[in-house]
Amino acid sequence: MDKKTISTAALLGMIAIILGAFGAHALKKVLSIEQLATFETGVRYQMYHALFLLFIGLIPNLTLKAKNIIYNLVLSGVLLFSGSIYLLATNNLTPIDFRFIGPVTPIGGLLLISAWTVLLFNIIKKSDKS
Repeated sequence: MDKKTISTAALLGMIAIILGAFGAHALKKVLSIEQLATFETGVRYQMYHALFLLFIGLIPNLTLKAKNIIYNLVLSGVLLFSGSIYLLATNNLTPIDFRFIGPVTPIGGLLLISAWTVLLFNIIKKSDKS
């Protein structure tokens, strides 16, 4: 599980850097300031959660079950939250109108918040037993 978690963290971090550079260079010419800021929000949250997964993969205090739950919540959350933001921010560049995907963004955010909540709950639970 730790290898999978750390590998996913590395992949998400790598993609965040690629998308950040793409946004700063290629998209800067075709998106408005507001659209670019929105795109950068998706990149920022993806990177935060890549680092979060790296942390989860490296800490020994969590059970395999907790790590698995957090992993699934973060991966789903990043795909829904950041993914929908990327599509919405670049909506005018594609022939498909992605505005219908807007309600997915807060669901992704809720999944990310849930992942942090699972970590908090498990850390508190562990400290109560100590």
